[in-house]
Amino acid sequence: MRFLIPITNPDKILCVGVNFPDRNAEYKDGSAQPKHMSLFPRFPSSFTGHGQPLIRPPENHTLDYEGEVVIVIGKGGRRIKPEDAYDHIAALTLCNEGTIRDWVRHAKFNVTQGKNWDNSGSIGPWLVPFTDAAQLDDARIVTRVNGEVRQDDVLANMMFPIREEIAYISTFTTLKPGDVIATGTPTGAGARFDPPKYLVPGDVVEIEVAGIGTLMNTIADEVL
Repeated sequence: MRFLIPITNPDKILCVGVNFPDRNAEYKDGSAQPKHMSLFPRFPSSFTGHGQPLIRPPENHTLDYEGEVVIVIGKGGRRIKPEDAYDHIAALTLCNEGTIRDWVRHAKFNVTQGKNWDNSGSIGPWLVPFTDAAQLDDARIVTRVNGEVRQDDVLANMMFPIREEIAYISTFTTLKPGDVIATGTPTGAGARFDPPKYLVPGDVVEIEVAGIGTLMNTIADEVL
């Protein structure tokens, strides 16, 4: 059996960047918590499923991992209030928001090209129905590379909680059933080590949240 991404053709995939305090501090620019969240789009072709390899392209070898909880919208809406936001979530899953770091730095205000290499990230392994606020409010996310814990944090530490993400995003765009929001990654990505610990062929990356599951992917070079 081969796993695909659980939502194969969403109208929108939006990702929230730099959403944990320690992650914000990594940028070392003296900035406090920003007033508004950072957002960028990803394309469905940039993701693969559970158990499939993330692909490292020949153009650049700075492939990095980012473990995240993903929400899938079930009830659409515009200008959704934070207190009503959870009513619009159908399901939860996980994401390795794989990034080609050098391409993120190609422009001053644009990360899109570093975030959308084909099969550079993954979503899965499956959808878990969202039935209880505790599934998010009490969630801990852990990312391991070859068994070594690299990321470990709780969603309660997010600078912009998921309720606020839904409210903010739905202010400027109508959320539709099946839309996907990757909610942000904790500190500990490979780029932040000295020297960086980028992913190489043969590595195994696992992202785990109790009650949702474990998303696992290997790494392989692109076959031209």
